Amino acid sequence: MSESGHSQPGMYGPGRRRRRRRERDPGMPGQNLSGPGRERRDGSEESLGPTLQKTPIILAKPPGERSKPSQTGAPSSSSSSASVEKPIVLIKSREEGKPALPVDGAAQAPGITAKVEKEGQRPTQPVYQIQNRGMASAAPSGSVDPVIGQAKLLPPEKMKHSIKLVDEQMNWCDSAMEYLLDQTDMLVVGVIGLQGTGKSTVMSLLSANTPEEDQRSYVFRTQSQEIKERGGNQSSGIDFFITQERIIFLDTQPILSPSILDHLINNDRKLPPEYNLPHTYVEMQSLQVAAFLFTVCHVVLVVQDWFTDLSLYRFLQTAEMLKPSTPSTSHESSGSSGADEGSEYYPHIVFLQNRSRRDDFCPRTLKKMHSVIDKLMMHSHLKYKGNLSMLDCNIFPGLPRDYLGTEVNLFLLPVMDSEGDEARAGSGAPLFSLLPGYRGHPSFTSLVSKLRSQVLSMSRSQLSHTILTEKNWFHYAARIWEGVKKSSALSEYSRLLS
Repeated sequence: MSESGHSQPGMYGPGRRRRRRRERDPGMPGQNLSGPGRERRDGSEESLGPTLQKTPIILAKPPGERSKPSQTGAPSSSSSSASVEKPIVLIKSREEGKPALPVDGAAQAPGITAKVEKEGQRPTQPVYQIQNRGMASAAPSGSVDPVIGQAKLLPPEKMKHSIKLVDEQMNWCDSAMEYLLDQTDMLVVGVIGLQGTGKSTVMSLLSANTPEEDQRSYVFRTQSQEIKERGGNQSSGIDFFITQERIIFLDTQPILSPSILDHLINNDRKLPPEYNLPHTYVEMQSLQVAAFLFTVCHVVLVVQDWFTDLSLYRFLQTAEMLKPSTPSTSHESSGSSGADEGSEYYPHIVFLQNRSRRDDFCPRTLKKMHSVIDKLMMHSHLKYKGNLSMLDCNIFPGLPRDYLGTEVNLFLLPVMDSEGDEARAGSGAPLFSLLPGYRGHPSFTSLVSKLRSQVLSMSRSQLSHTILTEKNWFHYAARIWEGVKKSSALSEYSRLLS
């Protein structure tokens, strides 16, 4: 009883004395003895208010300090570290237009509250938005999938003008790679022709332009008046353009060009060591371009503005002879020559008669033209017939299908200046000036539209033994171009010319 009697005054007596002393003199030295009591009282008073304001401060400590309580074995360290790891949920995307979680409503997720109060100045971004920050300016709002965190498939960039595939020094360029996709539904159209026949104009009209537009805005640059007057050539090397419909157009420099030969002679350009004469170098350049197109194109247009030049057909036969063979898929298939010969690739070839006169649209004249081309190309493996017909365009109504006999891929385009033709046709009949003049053929615009629909609807044969995507075609074409430049057959042919 004495011990219990002594213990009761020790427990309650001093506490009552300390309270009386604080009430009498709050600045007495005994005030420091009341620290624990005061802290307990302060804690009890603060517990009455909301505790969400100071909880994030405890959870937002640096990782080094947060790991210290776990070493002491405190039981609350595991729960606090588990709550600290909860900000990982911020990687999930927030729905567009949904406001961020307010601090007052964060009692269910204290980790998120800590993260928001820690950063404070800027809202939290999902991880994929930080990685794709450079794409955000180009992609419209809402183009990012919030589920998988990846940008949606955007349409490819639209080309506004052609770029170089092969420069004027006959070197391969890689700038076209950025416009190509990993898809196989494509068509490659190339063009060859003599100087000044209108190759670039035709390719621009087939790809992206209309006859009503200014020629200075065409995707393939046409000859200016100055270049026409001095007899120069506009295109050099091979130009590349791809449309939104995934049609690749290749415009080339003129074959057997006298302006290129004149430039080599007058400017004293050094020839490669394997060529001795300038005209040999010009001819070999033309053969390299033609052999390249015969290997990597589905359709090759041969443009001429008068009918016809026999040297052009000799050139086509020579380029076909020197065309590199289609690469085989394995070394085993290259052992049998019969299999290679049967699987050799040859493109469709279309003879385009540009700037045709009114007499050329006469059915009898047209029949003779078809017969001449068929006889000149009868020994060729190029697909020069059965894929394009002017009779299907309803240009010659009433003609039977068998009128032309052996119909080849020949198409006629009149002079582009149709208004001048109408003025000349109507000048002899002033009484009927209000009526359109008789031209003997449809308008240039309608014929270009019919030509485009027929060329782009041609069958797309497999260029190699494997199916090529656009990017694979680019690498395949680069390999073919390097093979053409180093071809032993072309080197032997140039040696025979010199």
